[in-house]
Amino acid sequence: MAGGGAPGKSEEPQPHPPKDQLPNVSYCITSPPPWPEAMLLGFQHYLVMLGTTVIIPSALVPQMGGGNEEKAVVIQTALFVAGLNTLLQTLFGTRLPAVIGSSYTYVAPTISIILSSRFTDPGLEPIVRFKRTMRATQGALIVASVLQIVLGFSGLWRNVVRFLSPLSAVPLIALAGFGLYEFGFPGVTDCVEIGLPQLIVLLIVAQYVPHVVRSGKHIFDRLAVLISVAIIWLYAFLLTVGGAYNHATQRARLICRTDGSGLVSTAPWIRVPYPFQWGPPSFDAGEVFAMMVVSFVALVESTGAFIVVSRYASATHMPPSVLSRGVGWQGIAILLSGLFGTGIGSSVSVENAGLLALTRIGSRRVVQISAGFMIFFSILGKFGAVFASIPLPIVSALYCLFFAYVGAGGLSFLQFCNLNSFRSVFILGFSVFMGFSVPQYFNEYTLIKGYGPVHTSARWFNDMINVPFSSKAFVGGLLAYFFDLTLHKKDSAVRKDRGKNWWDKFRSFKGDIRSEEFYSLPFNLNKYFPSV
Repeated sequence: MAGGGAPGKSEEPQPHPPKDQLPNVSYCITSPPPWPEAMLLGFQHYLVMLGTTVIIPSALVPQMGGGNEEKAVVIQTALFVAGLNTLLQTLFGTRLPAVIGSSYTYVAPTISIILSSRFTDPGLEPIVRFKRTMRATQGALIVASVLQIVLGFSGLWRNVVRFLSPLSAVPLIALAGFGLYEFGFPGVTDCVEIGLPQLIVLLIVAQYVPHVVRSGKHIFDRLAVLISVAIIWLYAFLLTVGGAYNHATQRARLICRTDGSGLVSTAPWIRVPYPFQWGPPSFDAGEVFAMMVVSFVALVESTGAFIVVSRYASATHMPPSVLSRGVGWQGIAILLSGLFGTGIGSSVSVENAGLLALTRIGSRRVVQISAGFMIFFSILGKFGAVFASIPLPIVSALYCLFFAYVGAGGLSFLQFCNLNSFRSVFILGFSVFMGFSVPQYFNEYTLIKGYGPVHTSARWFNDMINVPFSSKAFVGGLLAYFFDLTLHKKDSAVRKDRGKNWWDKFRSFKGDIRSEEFYSLPFNLNKYFPSV
């Protein structure tokens, strides 16, 4: 060889080492940012959770027979209960920075109650029908909450999640995020002149500006939601006052205008929600059973959401006893939803889990501050209604990013698995594919026929079958869990392939010293309620 020198050895590429805790997080659970920044970040979490809190009552209350005034009160109540539940979860539940808010999973059984023959008498006044329907929903939620309370506080759910591995967790978490795609870009296109600019500005502010403007204060990436929403909300306001929608369809005016929701004019100045504000709850056995099944579906989905929140908060994997404790308090959240009359059940907010990834701040204090904003603006109704009147395409644009972050968070657990194993590839591929395909069949069938594949005279029974198989996270997570437990589980090599050896030290609370730092109860309560 010319020059007589031996060729230098090229360095062999090495895989990225797996990490128990996600690196590059600015503030983890126990390290709060300075108070001024924490207040802004807390308000940002409040703004993000508003979307679901407004969308669900806006869709359900008119079907119940309520008007704008009832819709405003239900939104206030949902905000108030979400604030209480978020505080309880961060203090006594998993202690993760998880927002507990309204869940889309409970919409189907609520609609079934609305369409019940008991409430479809044309002679009923709308307001009477609204209150009776709401009381029936309350009764179903109150009884259904018992399921999660018992599974959580008895430790039964601890025994279930103890067998969860990184491999079986991937489809569950990934589909909890990616499975909500229908709430993303389709909502953006409902008013494309507002939704698309919001999505573009959000991506520019969050992903590109921080690399151009290097201030060292992380203003743009941490406060990207506040900055982008303020810009596009002002733009939407100018379109509204400029008469851009004066000759538009009624639906376009409702969705695009900044005053289309009618919340500001009808919301009371000051009102404190209270239990049984719609009257004493009513109970129907069929509706209760349907709501219980849906509560179990929400429990499975929330399990994945809790795990991804712990990841983005730079905490270690949750011991099963901590997750079970959080499920028990989520049952309390559903109970409070029923007592106060929100019309919908509660679970972990997926969009707020995605916001943790965007900001890279997993501080518990920030989410507790956001809970304070929820309670504050739920009582001062007019001020809360101003923020709740943000056009929904802006919210959908935020979902495009946050749901994607949650889905990617699920995929990140593949770092603990052996993807050169055909067993792993089968479980991963089949469960994710069926997690999309089975719900697609159920949803398409419902869209075409007007009812689900299981169609009997008992609507509650239909919901018990149709709703679980319409949940992508439930179907995919259940299949992955089943195959992971039944396919060659006793083989020692398989244990490593599924990544279970990485989570073995977290099987008990005392198995890793970091668990006490992240998940121990406040006020020395671990002494009286020890985790196992």
